Amino acid sequence: MIADDFAALKLFITGPTYIRPEIREAASLPEFGHRDKENDKRSGPIFDGLARLAQLPEGYRTFLINGSGSTCMEASIRSLVADDETVLNVTVGAFGDLYYNIALANGKNAVKLAFEPGRAVNAEKLAAAIEEHGASVVTLTHNETSTGVENDIVTLCNVVRDKGAMPLVDGVSIFGGADLRLAEARPAIYCTATQKSLALPAGFGIGFVSPEAAEKAATITNKGHSTDILKQLDKAAVGQALTTPNTALLNQMAVQLDYIVNTEGVQERFARHAKMREMTHSFVEGLDGFDLFAQEGFRSPTLTTVRCPRHVTADKLKSVLKEHMRERGYLFDPGYGKLNARLEEEGRAVMFRIGHMGDITPEMLSEYLEVLGRQLVAL
Repeated sequence: MIADDFAALKLFITGPTYIRPEIREAASLPEFGHRDKENDKRSGPIFDGLARLAQLPEGYRTFLINGSGSTCMEASIRSLVADDETVLNVTVGAFGDLYYNIALANGKNAVKLAFEPGRAVNAEKLAAAIEEHGASVVTLTHNETSTGVENDIVTLCNVVRDKGAMPLVDGVSIFGGADLRLAEARPAIYCTATQKSLALPAGFGIGFVSPEAAEKAATITNKGHSTDILKQLDKAAVGQALTTPNTALLNQMAVQLDYIVNTEGVQERFARHAKMREMTHSFVEGLDGFDLFAQEGFRSPTLTTVRCPRHVTADKLKSVLKEHMRERGYLFDPGYGKLNARLEEEGRAVMFRIGHMGDITPEMLSEYLEVLGRQLVAL
């Protein structure tokens, strides 16, 4: 059988992530009609669980969109940026760049404000760029997966608001791992997905939409079909997705969100992620020649980026260390490829990533770091 050759690796990459056996098994729960009343048994707990995990402010609404976080980001651009407006895409890495590329691909008047990889967004520079370009909409990355930077989304959204613009936020790799502080940040839309800190398979983007965003979307033309957030919200209002969903994933979502809210506890989940960040930082600080890549004070709770000593190349990380860890039953993350290529071209040290998100436990992480530490010493 073809499946006999599938490796059972423990994933410590930054997505897809480790999935608990109970969630794997939930995929085999009874199939159902997505327009039938059986759907309500799943959608009620799903939408309630998402709202509680996000600590959703009053008036915000949630939709599920088939695809991924990128699909939700595209819907936010199509539905909230008018053709005569300028959108400022703020980037601290590859996924901020993605928002910019999505805006360009959809014919929007897009400009980019870029910060050095590993650095967080500077609020003063953001304010100046909004004024310089006359931006009406600003896209921000809450947790940059390529660099391990967590931006201060509350401060940045408030800057955007103070300048009379609308903030759109990508929070794909942090939702489910930390308090989003949405009530303080007040983004127009917050886009995320299932396959990272929520610890589910990929398949849905998730949008948290403010009343203000819904009002603006009603004035925007040429929103497309699946990328029209108003159509998405109309179906979400009756607990459904706009287009045919992956019902196995809906079964898994219902089970997982029930577990997070009623068994683990939302605050306990956030505390576990904070503990694993501390564990990983202590591990890196104990390594000779390695150090933390992301700016101090802005380091992600769900992944850690590690700068290597100069003798460690991107090829060594990918061809040697990754394969050594595979032999020991782990999938190691050798860093974001395009970023490492850039760092090497500039004569700078490369980096790798450690994913500690979703349902990974401190005990699992401790075992992984012990094995990884031995391999790093041998490089």
